[in-house]
Amino acid sequence: MTSRQRSTDSAEVLNSRAPRRRTVVKAAAATAVLAAPLAAALPARAAEAPTFLHGVASGDPLPDGILLWTRVTPTSQAIPGSGLGPDTEVSWTVARDKAFTSVVATGSTVATAASDHTVKADIRGLQPATDYWFRFSAGGTDSPVARTRTTPAADASVAGLRFGVVSCANWEAGYFSAYRHLAARGDLDAWLHLGDYIYEYKSGEYGTRGTVVRPHAPANEILTLADYRTRHGRYKTDPDLQALHHKAPVVAIWDDHEFADNSWSGGAVNHTEGAEGAWSARQAAAKQAYFEWMPVRPAIAGTTYRRLRFGKLADLALLDLRSFRSQQASTASGSVDDPERTITGRAQLDWLKSGLKSSDTTWRLVGNSVMISPFAVGSLSADLLKPLAKLLGLPQEGIALNTDQWDGYTDDRRELLAHLRSNAIRNTVFLTGDIHMAWANDVPVDAGTYPLSASAATEFVVTSMTSDNLDDIVKVPEGVVSAVAAPVIRAANRHVHWVDTDRHGYGVLDITADRAQMDYYVLSDRTNPNATSSWARSYRTRSGTQTVERTYDPV
Repeated sequence: MTSRQRSTDSAEVLNSRAPRRRTVVKAAAATAVLAAPLAAALPARAAEAPTFLHGVASGDPLPDGILLWTRVTPTSQAIPGSGLGPDTEVSWTVARDKAFTSVVATGSTVATAASDHTVKADIRGLQPATDYWFRFSAGGTDSPVARTRTTPAADASVAGLRFGVVSCANWEAGYFSAYRHLAARGDLDAWLHLGDYIYEYKSGEYGTRGTVVRPHAPANEILTLADYRTRHGRYKTDPDLQALHHKAPVVAIWDDHEFADNSWSGGAVNHTEGAEGAWSARQAAAKQAYFEWMPVRPAIAGTTYRRLRFGKLADLALLDLRSFRSQQASTASGSVDDPERTITGRAQLDWLKSGLKSSDTTWRLVGNSVMISPFAVGSLSADLLKPLAKLLGLPQEGIALNTDQWDGYTDDRRELLAHLRSNAIRNTVFLTGDIHMAWANDVPVDAGTYPLSASAATEFVVTSMTSDNLDDIVKVPEGVVSAVAAPVIRAANRHVHWVDTDRHGYGVLDITADRAQMDYYVLSDRTNPNATSSWARSYRTRSGTQTVERTYDPV
């Protein structure tokens, strides 16, 4: 790489409409962490110097490269979504050490209002399995310094990998302590965000047990490009989120709330065509803002499905289960078993099957935004069935499946699981978010006869970081609902080894040649910015077994 490399911003332009000007109150936490020290260090004349209020991030690591991200605020008026602010040159520096005495790459680009002053730099020419530090600079101001890490060489023998695993981060429902605790570990190769990085609701519509812990911006439901940019900008001011982005690269996929609740290729439950504009325009705006604000390198424009490899130990297929899916099943839209309906789309399913079959790694991981394991409600009492139906988006008369997850697209699931079995593809582990509960599951070929039928894979589901789960909907103390519901759910679903319906937290996935283990951690109080974290349970899959077992110590 040359010492002075020019590039253009890689954010895609999917919507050509001019964004509306928005006013947003900068988060107090980000101001305290970043703006105050900057103001104290600079003379008064530099009050309008560029700042990096939204931190820096890295993502999608490769053996020889990493994608770097930041957002520069060139003037105080150039807030996210405003469309304001001058073109600003932003440079980056990558080094082998935190003190930047061994610089390996530099370059620059121009941040413009057309890309919301976000910047991406796709750095190549790096060494595999190596820690690097990076920072951005603009107008004499340096960004925070962050650590990142490349993946092992494709043919490298790898003793172990460790990933943080999170999903469902609803700003108004609480604080992002999970990010803080993962950042404090200092032992992550990367962290996986399995969807719902942001939420689209208007202020007050979806807090914690009906209460807004901290208001987001904009206050309205986000519909336009300016709205989505503003909401992403709000999230990126969170100090705990910034801390994790500063410690390890992220590997992210989207789910529905990056667009609208229960979205599909042609619409969403939380979208009223006409009154809220055209779905196609809203979807395009959401995608543009996502790719501007996230360190994601799409292999195919407009989608998040792609594959990363971690030496000979594991490869990771990342799915996009919103862009191509058919509408969720209902009386009007057809049966869950209709072979014409799809959750993946034909091209993505073929890509997934081909990659799983050709993989020569020990483990095949699948980043999967909605649960693939079948789930029957069973004989729940009426007082539990109604809130569970609300949480899962089920008809409250008691239909025993969640049509927003793979249960609503059974033909795709049958085809995929049959492919795993017929080709003797072993050690496939689905990593899932969305459902606001923690699960450890076998993935049976035939749930109706399991355990007599085979298990084709396993699945670890992480709970929500802050979004309401079952006890929150019922509004009872934590643990009350899970004590009643978990045994009933397990009795009706013999492939489910564990389910926790009530707590918030995150996971740590540790992989060796012998096993893939998920440690589940829970937070003391999502409404407390200083919430503590504690280990709850651990489950693992031993190589060659395709089944889950409990283990009694975290890694």
